[in-house]
Amino acid sequence: MKSLLTAAATLSLAACATVPPPQPVAAGEPDGTTPADMVALASEADWTAIAPEDLLVMDLAPNSAGQPRRIVIQLMPEPLSEGWVRNVRTLARAHWWDGTTVYRVVDNWVAQWGDGEDDPARAKPLPDGLLSVPENEYVTPRPRDGRTAAFPGITDPYAPHAGFRDGFPVAWNEGTIWPTHCYASVGVARDLSPNTGTGAELYAVIGHAPRRLDRNIAVIGRVIAGIEHLSVLARGTGDAGVYADAAQRVPILRARLADELPQGERPRFRTLSPTSEAFARMVGVTANRFDSFYRVPAGGVDVCGVSVPVERLDAGDAP
Repeated sequence: MKSLLTAAATLSLAACATVPPPQPVAAGEPDGTTPADMVALASEADWTAIAPEDLLVMDLAPNSAGQPRRIVIQLMPEPLSEGWVRNVRTLARAHWWDGTTVYRVVDNWVAQWGDGEDDPARAKPLPDGLLSVPENEYVTPRPRDGRTAAFPGITDPYAPHAGFRDGFPVAWNEGTIWPTHCYASVGVARDLSPNTGTGAELYAVIGHAPRRLDRNIAVIGRVIAGIEHLSVLARGTGDAGVYADAAQRVPILRARLADELPQGERPRFRTLSPTSEAFARMVGVTANRFDSFYRVPAGGVDVCGVSVPVERLDAGDAP
């Protein structure tokens, strides 16, 4: 079992972003406006379809009531975590996760899946062609292509800047950019440094955003549907949250890239572009809620507190 490592992080007061004074709502928005109002104003051009080859569809064994459990993961776009994402695609095309399990669940932390076997002699063989990705690829040279969006309302104590790139929460400094660990982020479990993991053992964040993991473990995507099937699982009682009773492990029936599925079975999603005006206005209102429920605006929001709008286009067929 490749443990998801934790690391203590010490933050200086000087590194903490200054929160601006509370404002009733984002500039130019009327009192009572909600983030959902801003999303509703988005045009068709503000939405971006997610390509089927960028979706990893994982079907767990049915629950105790016999209901299907499907988890859909959107993979991280290039160039972020590129080597690990390539490995995940190789593993998916090899159908490697079929017959493996969700074997570790830690409260307010992660649900983890894969082979879960420490003994190399008993471990499931990995497919050929996997990359050994170095630690320096936890960060990427910051692209200047206009696809990364920053917003005045987002404050972040973990990095000089935080915002969104292609719908994923990210942080950056002058020279590099990296994915952030937010709720439903999917990362690569690993052993001790300098091991960085292959991507065969993955986890999804099911608790408070563990941002101290940023730049210490690779993030390869985010769960955009079915996170509830992981977050409600019984917590493991063995070492590091592994299920002490193997009977508690949740079988993975099938994991496929969506473009491998028959046309009629492919889930289809779209996401609101972070470079759109609608997204910017949604962030502003999220940071400054002042409506029939919220009476004290926060004056800011952390990057993990902004819910990136994702719409399912085939909701009637969702398992």
